[in-house]
Amino acid sequence: MGPRPEEIAAAGRVLASGGLVAFPTETVYGLGANALDAAAVARIYETKGRPASSPLIVHVKDAAAARALAAVWPEKAEKLARAFWPGPLTMVVPKHPSIPGIVTAGLPTVGLRVPSHPVALALLEAAGVPLAAPSANRFTAVSPTLAAHVRASLGDAVPVLDAGPARVGIESTVVSLAGQVPVLLRPGMITRQDLARVIGPVAAIEEFDEGAHPAPGLHQKHYSPAARLLVVRDGAVPQDGRGVYVGPGEMPGDAAEYASALYARLHELDRPDVDWIALEQPPDGPAWEAIHDRLRRAAE
Repeated sequence: MGPRPEEIAAAGRVLASGGLVAFPTETVYGLGANALDAAAVARIYETKGRPASSPLIVHVKDAAAARALAAVWPEKAEKLARAFWPGPLTMVVPKHPSIPGIVTAGLPTVGLRVPSHPVALALLEAAGVPLAAPSANRFTAVSPTLAAHVRASLGDAVPVLDAGPARVGIESTVVSLAGQVPVLLRPGMITRQDLARVIGPVAAIEEFDEGAHPAPGLHQKHYSPAARLLVVRDGAVPQDGRGVYVGPGEMPGDAAEYASALYARLHELDRPDVDWIALEQPPDGPAWEAIHDRLRRAAE
């Protein structure tokens, strides 16, 4: 059971007036603000403790709304929009001047996405504005896939639209279309191979200089529980401290199901009496690239 229409309408009014609202998407819960209001977006950074070098993704209701926020809309963006929107894909394109620099960490590009969650789409309609929305948690912590995770991280200062578990469970794929060659900036459950089937070859991200990141989620340490996270092989866990080992067969064997369960499991195990959490190494392969990315950053 999700939020009532009147709750969504009220949340839309909060957003339109410059406030923050946490809301569900199919990936994780987001912390939303009017993307065209620099002061409102600044409240996201303050609430999360997020560095200004990390840009935000802008959520819009459809591809037409995305095109309106792009200075350039490449043909490949149109092809990807037709193939994967609404859905867990963010496309980075040159930004329209209406988007404040604080949204994009001062970069001339912006990440745009049309979520598929019905509550997110209803909220965008109710607010009448595009929504800048990173995950609704303190910076570097495990992303929330339940409303309870949001409240545990941010307290009661931000209203939360509760629609149950997020289905995908990890953040969207981010691909840059701002250059001559598409670049995968952050892997997600729409894989590099999925993208390539629609637009041809997609390059991997290269090292970038210190300063503004080309996409969110690129900090070395990210998605991390308070307890130390380890990814181990054959049960090789630490012999010191109090820990929890998640062995073979305790997580799903399917990549999509594993992603859906991962953050919820980390939230469940991250207790004050736990010093470390050890996860058995998941399988390799294209479908698992995003999961390995999240685990690597969480275990830094």
